[in-house]
Amino acid sequence: MALIVQKYGGTSVADTERIQTVAERVVSIAKEGNQVIVVVSAMAGETDKFIAFAHKITEHPDEREMDLLLSSGERVTSALMAMAIQKLGQKSMSFTGRQVGIITDSSHTKAMIEEIEASRLKIALDEGKVPVVAGFQGINEFQDVTTLGRGGSDTTAVAIAAALKADACEIYTDVEGVFTADPRIVPDARKMEKISYDEMLEMASLGAKVLHGRSVEFAKKYNVPLVVRSSFSQAPGTLVTKEEGSMEKIVVTGVTHDKNQARITIMGVPDRPGIAASIFKSVSDANINVDMIVQNISNVDHATDISFTVSRADSKKAFDIIQKVSDEMGTKGVNMNPEVAKVSIVGVGMQSHFGVAARMFETLARNSVNIMMISTSEIKISCVIDEKETEKAVQVLHDSFELAKQ
Repeated sequence: MALIVQKYGGTSVADTERIQTVAERVVSIAKEGNQVIVVVSAMAGETDKFIAFAHKITEHPDEREMDLLLSSGERVTSALMAMAIQKLGQKSMSFTGRQVGIITDSSHTKAMIEEIEASRLKIALDEGKVPVVAGFQGINEFQDVTTLGRGGSDTTAVAIAAALKADACEIYTDVEGVFTADPRIVPDARKMEKISYDEMLEMASLGAKVLHGRSVEFAKKYNVPLVVRSSFSQAPGTLVTKEEGSMEKIVVTGVTHDKNQARITIMGVPDRPGIAASIFKSVSDANINVDMIVQNISNVDHATDISFTVSRADSKKAFDIIQKVSDEMGTKGVNMNPEVAKVSIVGVGMQSHFGVAARMFETLARNSVNIMMISTSEIKISCVIDEKETEKAVQVLHDSFELAKQ
């Protein structure tokens, strides 16, 4: 008897008909003698609807109240899913993040899981029930509801799988697995049978939407076998697992893109120790994640330009903070470009192969795609480009590295 955690995303539970279809899949797996825990997202579009409601009330909604508001979508889905499973003759029970014992820090809207108590889940399983957990949420030390940020239901599922030492964690979405690129942009993108935790972590952080980056971190840390599958087919999906020797032969595994980017540039920053630290501390204190950073070489007046990227959702808040810091430091000004995107190539084979970066840059240049910023690690290379060039860049890079043929 295996313990399987299954997570179903918003499109998989978009309406009552799809919820009932998912319930049939869950019950069939339970009838095979498996213990099943289901984690659900809000129905497609619900979270965005709640956000719109909040912004009709106020331009700057309180983050604590936003968490309470946004957590309601998953609660609705979990209750409906439990009802659908019960209707099929299988015992089931829905749980909120609080009831499951998901304890987080107090970073509202972007909380981090600190502990999962999970005793109620164990009792439900022992009683032959299928627990249905509202994803994306927990509580902090003050008993306030918190949310884990976009994609947080993935993190909920993997964290529960790790806490209960589940045999597998299956992430069900609207695609059949992890592809070498977004198949909506690259028609011949290939579904991968396996991908390493490190590669998947990079792809998730760089814009691949099939998995949330923090969920992959959990899976890697606790060695949770992770499978990405479609809830609309019986295809086996993609296994996310430890790196294998054969994986090293693949130089580039995939191409990702992320249009949720904005670039902020501070001009004429005094070139002296501690300046960069004070700039980015102010952004960090606002709970804003900075991605790529580029600093120009200091010129004759001992001033430099610093550019960095943040998510588009955080761009206005970050710009306002940097504007204030800039005024205090006496810089030459701040500008923002919200119409940029990031394209990246990922692959563990980059560690042992030369010329990958040159090939990427040559491919983009040959196709008249201008590179604004560059960032590299052992297994990825990212470029910030004009948002309008995104689709072309992804396609030509996929072709250049012959990813459809591997």
